[in-house]
Amino acid sequence: MKITPDYTVIYNDDDIVVLNKRSGLLIAADRYDEDAPRLDLEASKEFGKLFAVHRIDKDTSGCVIYAKNAEAHKNLSMQFENREVTKIYHALVLGHPMWESKKVDSKLLVDGDARHRTVLNQKYGKVAITDFKNLGNCGPYSWIEARPHTGRTHQIRAHLQSLGISIVCDPLYSGNQHPVLLSEIKKRWNGDESQERPLLSRLALHAYKLTLTHPKSGEKITFTAPYPKDMEATRKQLSNIFGVDPLA
Repeated sequence: MKITPDYTVIYNDDDIVVLNKRSGLLIAADRYDEDAPRLDLEASKEFGKLFAVHRIDKDTSGCVIYAKNAEAHKNLSMQFENREVTKIYHALVLGHPMWESKKVDSKLLVDGDARHRTVLNQKYGKVAITDFKNLGNCGPYSWIEARPHTGRTHQIRAHLQSLGISIVCDPLYSGNQHPVLLSEIKKRWNGDESQERPLLSRLALHAYKLTLTHPKSGEKITFTAPYPKDMEATRKQLSNIFGVDPLA
């Protein structure tokens, strides 16, 4: 069995490095799990000391940018803080949303319950805004684009939950941990069910694009993180069967 690499390099220069990380890696230190594998520590072996300027969930795959020096760190941190960065995520969700687009601006309280989940709380929560777009229905699933305008922990997952929508294989916000199996979506599947490996068996959320201003050149630049193998295999099969492609 091939081992999935911790990351692939999207872009690298003297000031920043942009990586496409695998699911299951923290991007920086975490107070709840100090011994969990970390992308910044692993990547520092190749690039030297890295400074985190934003976060994506451990179980989310996709685009992460690090600063390589103090000046770039300050510049990028301010861009994220001032909501000047465009972030686009893709998610495979269970069911069929009845809307084409939806804006959610419910305030969120991070670490709001015993499972350290983010919960809606209009009184004590912080401002959180996410724009959603339905990219198409395919069998029991749908592809969703999410554009968070703020950076609260688990923001996309909590806002989708508030709409009654669960991301496939979400260990915290969904009661359904059933993986995506080709045998269950393809009519003429002739394999051995006892030997079948899931197409996708982890949180189906991917940080797909980041658009920001380069901290030194001032150029507006967009970075795209290709789907990892499990999500890409799922996309291809769902596209072939149902004719819906989130990348079309």
